[in-house]
Amino acid sequence: MDLQLKGKTALVTGASAGIGRAIATELGREGVKMVITGRRREELDKVAQEIAAAGGVKPGIVAHDAMDGGYLEAIARQCEATLGGVDILMNNAGGSRAFGKDATDEQWNEAFTLNFTRHRQLTLRFLPAMQARKWGRVIYITGKQEPDGVNGAFCAKAALTAFSKGLSREVGKQGITVNCIGPGRIMSDQIRRNYTPEYRAWQSEHEIPMGRYGEPEDLAVLAVFLASPRAGYITGTVSPVDGGLRRYQY
Repeated sequence: MDLQLKGKTALVTGASAGIGRAIATELGREGVKMVITGRRREELDKVAQEIAAAGGVKPGIVAHDAMDGGYLEAIARQCEATLGGVDILMNNAGGSRAFGKDATDEQWNEAFTLNFTRHRQLTLRFLPAMQARKWGRVIYITGKQEPDGVNGAFCAKAALTAFSKGLSREVGKQGITVNCIGPGRIMSDQIRRNYTPEYRAWQSEHEIPMGRYGEPEDLAVLAVFLASPRAGYITGTVSPVDGGLRRYQY
């Protein structure tokens, strides 16, 4: 299938590893011109070089921590210089914050800034130009929908899901779609840190119908499809990519 993405422009956050890296790589294969962001400049350089070596356009890079001041301006400047405008916004940056119900206000504020506020701010920064062009794709990589305890990221991602649904209803007539993808157990540095090989094997056998943890590419293919003109009638959705881990239908 020709996804009709060649010549489109994209911003991919959290692109130095894992899901973000896989999404950027797949977009590069489709001929999308990009800016990629993350904290680790060396890893971003590797991603950019790999995309160029595979025949894609070498992305612009913003190596910046999402919690730092100047994050939004640094991204906006790079996108203007490299892309001119952003057709596709892939909001992927974030991280688990499993700190429990008695966490401090500072912990809660950090969790929401990283996992909700920065996504909202980036969206509102680039949305007016999408509205003017009557075309755009906004995609949020959210998180687990069945929390087994308090986690600041889960709460922030729930807010992001609600924001996404509401926004989709406001901008649909302007040719802009807004969707969320909820990853299950997708292999990453964080997964390797938090779960032992023994636990991953047990969960794969007992809780995941597909019998394995996913790879970043398993999610990236859906993200790239949702970013394409082919997916123009899909909006306001939350699509899990979890090998069947979730236990409810909708």
